[in-house]
Parts: sequence; structure tokens; C-alpha cells
Amino acid sequence: MAESDGQEKTEEATGKRIEDSRKKGQIARSKELGTFAVLISGVCGLWVVSGWLYEGLIRVVHKSFVFTRAEILDPNYMEKLLKEDVASIALPLIGMFGIVLLFAFVGNIAVGGFNFSQEAMLPKFNKLSPLSGIKRVFSLNSLIELIKGILKIILIGSFCYFLITSRIETILSFSTMEISYSVREAVNLMFWTILMIVCAMIPIAMLDAPYQIWHHKEQLKMTKQEVKEEFKNQEGNPQVKSQMRHMMYQIINKKMMQKVPEADVIVTNPTHYAVALKYDTEGTTAPILVAKGIDNMALKIREIATENKVPIIEAPPLARAIYYTTEFEEEIPRGLFGAVAQVLAYVFQMKEYKKVEG
Repeated sequence: MAESDGQEKTEEATGKRIEDSRKKGQIARSKELGTFAVLISGVCGLWVVSGWLYEGLIRVVHKSFVFTRAEILDPNYMEKLLKEDVASIALPLIGMFGIVLLFAFVGNIAVGGFNFSQEAMLPKFNKLSPLSGIKRVFSLNSLIELIKGILKIILIGSFCYFLITSRIETILSFSTMEISYSVREAVNLMFWTILMIVCAMIPIAMLDAPYQIWHHKEQLKMTKQEVKEEFKNQEGNPQVKSQMRHMMYQIINKKMMQKVPEADVIVTNPTHYAVALKYDTEGTTAPILVAKGIDNMALKIREIATENKVPIIEAPPLARAIYYTTEFEEEIPRGLFGAVAQVLAYVFQMKEYKKVEG
């Protein structure tokens, strides 16, 4: 599967490629799994309503084939009889069809999930091209569909032939049976016929579902150049960049607020700037900035510091210098060592003073 430029699709589809394909309605779907779901639901539905359906059919047979002279001469009787016959079998059939519809919906979204695409509903005039039609006829996918069709004919035909030949005597004797017994046997035969068809569909559905998932992934694969171009387009999009910066800003702010209670001192402007510093007296690194902010962020830092009894020192020039020269979780510049050392020394002395109560 090579592109016109000679590159092969070797890269897995990106999230954007997958999302775009879903918008176009291009998702993995297994028709065989949907067919299997309809058939198995038909078996379940027929099993659930079999007794109800049998009683309805018995009433229909007795009413439709036995008439009195008065009923024959009544011009409205046939209309009344038709309504009664429909009412006798309508409810069990509606129940069975309801089960089938539910299973059909679940079976068809089991592979690929639920997806609604307006773009997929639009007419595609390129499919009217004879050249495109010829390509589809002789494609690998068409060959797979042909193999599946042949396999279905063989399996379903074999199962049905086995069932009919094993019950041929019963089928031929329906006309000689008592009516209630023949109806019961007909419903039973219908149930086993559908069950045999379902059994024939099991291996086809088990093979088709994973194949459709694999085939869809192969169709979405990209060349290395396509991946680069997509990444470049996303990076170049101002909205994407702005959104990424906003998300990064939120993440960093959240982390900084969590670090404020661990700080040794807060240096403020006092109102417009606030920086939180932490120093490991046993470590070999310089003091580290664990939070910084201006205006509302500075106010939030001071509030958290007050709640956690972190010392707050007013040093406007030092606060501004640290804010503009140091980033989150970075060591303070060497040029500020002296000023910061004086502040930390004062804070640590105050802590010791409070420990011994003056």
C-alpha cells in the first residue's frame, strides 16, 4: 500500500486522524456480527414468545377454517375475523421484533462503537464513476467479501440440509396431523432452523469482527511524512498553541499552590509580587523557587502561606528580582545568593527563637 510519492503507510494513525475518520463515518463495522446478533435475537425472541405465539396461531387456524352458515352470509364477518386474527398473533410478534431490534442495534455498534456522521449521509458522486466501481470490484476487500459469501452459503446450506433431511418425514406428515400438534411442530421446526443458521454464522462472525478492526486500522495508517505534516499543522495552529499554553499554565499554577505550604519563606512586594523559597539546610543546592505570582496569584500565595504559618517577609526589590530571573523549581541566580541568605538566616533565627520561647 504505497503512496504516489513512494512512501508506505507504516505509522499508526494519530488521534486527529482517527477523530477525522469518525466524523466522516469511517469506522470499523462488522456486518456479519450484526447479522449474527439479529439471528440469535430471533432465536431468543422466538423462544420467549413461542408459547404465546402457538396459542395465537391455534386460535387463527380454528377461526379461519371453521365457519357457520350465518358467518359465511355475513358481509362484515371477514373483516372482523381478519382483525381478530391479527390481534391474536400481533403482540407476540411485536415482542419478538422488539428483541430483534435491540440486539440488532447492539450487534452493529459492538465493533466501532456508536457514531453519527452527517458527512457520511451526503451523496458521494465519485462512487458513480465506472473506473472507481471497477477498482472496488477487483479490490482485496471485494475478494474477502466473496470468500465470506461462499463460506456462508456452504455453512448455512449444510446446516439447513442436515436439519431438513433429518426431519423430512415430520415435514411430510404435517398434512395428516391434528391441527394443534402440526402447528406446535411447525413452530418447533422454525426455531431449530433459525438456531442452525445461527450456529453456522458463529465462525463467520468470529473471523469477520477482528478482521474488520485490523482492516480499518490498516486503512488509517499514515506515512512518516503525513505524521510530520500533521504535527507541524497542529503546532502551527495559534488556537492549539494558546490552548496548550493555557493548560500548561494551569498545571504549573496548581503545582505551585501545592508547594507553598512546604516553603521556608515568602518574599513579597508586598502586594503585587510574591515568591516562595525553599532551602534544604542539609543539601548542597541553592534555595529553590517553589511558587511565584503577581496580583491575584500573589494574594493566593500569601493566603496559603498564612494558613500554613509560613513566614512572610516584605522585600520589594528582592521579590521583583527573584520573580523575573527565576522559574518554577529552579535555583535562584548566584547574584541573589547574598540577599536571599540574609532573609533565610533571619527566618531560621526567628524559628529557633520561637522554639525556645524567647
